[in-house]
Amino acid sequence: MSINKVYQFIIVLIFILSIGCNNSKESIKVDKEYRALKHSKNILDYSITPKHSVDKSGLMFSDQGAWFAFGLHEESNESIGFSGPFLMTQQNGVWLSGSLINTIIKINNNFVSLKREKGYSYSSHLEQRYSEDNVLVLEKLVFKNGHTALLQTKIKNTSNESVNFELLWGHSPILVDGISLSKSDNIIKLNSSNTNAKGYLTFPKKGHIELVDSLQYKARSSFNLEPNQTKEVVITITFIFSEYSWKEEQKQIASVDFDSVLEVRKTEKESQLQSIIKNRKPQFKDSKYANVLAKAHLTLQNNWRLAAGELKYEGLFPSYHYEWFNGFWSWDSWKHAVGLSYYDTNLAKNQMRAMFDFQKDDGFIVDCVYRDTTIEAHNYRDTKPPLSAWAVAKIYKKNGDDEFVKEFYPKLKKYHEWWYNKRDHDQDGLCEYGSTDGSLIAAKWESGMDNAIRFDNSKILKNEENAYSLNQESVDLNAYLYAEKLYLSELALVINKLDDVKTYKNDAEILKTKIQSQFFDTIDGWFYDTNIDGDIFIKGEGSEGWTALWANAATQEQAKAVKEKMMNPKKFYRKVPFQTMSADHNRFDPLEGYWRGPNWLDQAYFGVKGLRNYGFNDEADKATIQIIEGADGILGKGKSIRENYHPLTGEGLNAENFSWSAAHLIMLLTQD
Repeated sequence: MSINKVYQFIIVLIFILSIGCNNSKESIKVDKEYRALKHSKNILDYSITPKHSVDKSGLMFSDQGAWFAFGLHEESNESIGFSGPFLMTQQNGVWLSGSLINTIIKINNNFVSLKREKGYSYSSHLEQRYSEDNVLVLEKLVFKNGHTALLQTKIKNTSNESVNFELLWGHSPILVDGISLSKSDNIIKLNSSNTNAKGYLTFPKKGHIELVDSLQYKARSSFNLEPNQTKEVVITITFIFSEYSWKEEQKQIASVDFDSVLEVRKTEKESQLQSIIKNRKPQFKDSKYANVLAKAHLTLQNNWRLAAGELKYEGLFPSYHYEWFNGFWSWDSWKHAVGLSYYDTNLAKNQMRAMFDFQKDDGFIVDCVYRDTTIEAHNYRDTKPPLSAWAVAKIYKKNGDDEFVKEFYPKLKKYHEWWYNKRDHDQDGLCEYGSTDGSLIAAKWESGMDNAIRFDNSKILKNEENAYSLNQESVDLNAYLYAEKLYLSELALVINKLDDVKTYKNDAEILKTKIQSQFFDTIDGWFYDTNIDGDIFIKGEGSEGWTALWANAATQEQAKAVKEKMMNPKKFYRKVPFQTMSADHNRFDPLEGYWRGPNWLDQAYFGVKGLRNYGFNDEADKATIQIIEGADGILGKGKSIRENYHPLTGEGLNAENFSWSAAHLIMLLTQD
């Protein structure tokens, strides 16, 4: 059990003792302020009433790895209920309904028009309030686990008389094809022809539920309330895949207590947020940076998915909000795992396992994998840059789990060796990006920087069957491999593989010399890729130029030269510093370029960390502040963290709610 999980257990235990052992005059006092949790209040704006099944005009809230999510209705919508659910159990994410559980209230047989106050969101739950002269309604939604969300409605009689209340439940139209409803006792079952996941709405047993037809249900429940009396009604919403047991989930639902679940969830989030907020670098203690960390934490939470289908371990989507990012990618996963390690090492470990579950016998790691390969197939055409040993070493640093190192070390070693066996065309100890199918496009994908200008004139070379290289040696790839050797030596030491420790350290020294001599242009003061023979630079200053600093593979003199260009306002020090290529290059194009100009926060982080590695801490602090202040929506409440940013204007670009951007914000602001 991780330290975070132990802490969460202790807090919950203290809470239970405080309410269960209250015989003394002074009971145990539990801190109910949730100071860290407050930073998440409305940090993301979930306001959306979807107009169609793929309406992405708003964000969606989920937790516990659930494959479904909810929103808060827009201010103009007067219905009682939460928007959704948004289903990731089928297709590439669709809204099942604008609101699957709408509540209408009648008082003494008269319909009541309630005035809705603003909805509230936290990393733990959603809530909203409604009121009228004689009634107050409070609704909350919390995830019990990755299969079931709980919807609590509390109705308070604020009049001076005894009142009869009737709750009428229904829903807005179903927005997707292939759905049918059926009923059994107090349960509405939702079937879909597009997935093996089943949905279940469980209403109070004393209510009356009926099907209007195969696409519409209605339900009702009535009760009397005395003045100032409150009634609680809980409905459970389950979407569960066939590999999990609905019968077991149903047993748990039967005895669930909403307030206890919510208390556990609040405690869990408080613990996680404290672990990252309290770990801020001293220069970032202002509360606005705590808010950034809360937004980053919630971004990762919303992208978290349980094991299902082809995915045998839980992990994170790059972005649930973009239809083609509903899977796990390898170097995304390494970055997610490092970000997660700051507050949830168990999830970080499983993110690593999710990708290594697909490792081939020769060590190859697949580029990306999906739950449902009938929607999109796994991509075996390429892998991604080798950052997995970095991720495992960072996780180990947080929890000191030797068994995890024992589990992963042979896998990491095999993957590291794969690069030299399959991606070193001329066997000179320097590797190239490439592909398994001989295609140039997949080889560019393997770099992670799909259309970077350094690949504009690249060609493909055959190494052997199913193994091809580009005709250039890349500085970033070899810097990553240098770092991997050092991380592997650290991990080998943990499990007493002393011969490997010595080998990796010696190999790292040899590779460092090659990086410093082959890839650095002393005239330009920049690291570039070279041709396969290593005697011609492939010019065009890009973010790959500072990966040698991130890896600690440059000399101090080389690092100083690179730093000067990084801090040059005409080149990389723009409104959002450290973008993917220099702003004074004639092919710089942030709006159309993808990797030809936008600022990706992983590359910006590598740049900042590289500066810190060589003692340029003032520049690193200055750049960190400007990145966070310059990128639209990172500071403040409401807007999501984006896939990348326009370095000149700060505009957020491409996918919303992007995981590795969030993970690297955590890395930027916290202690290593």
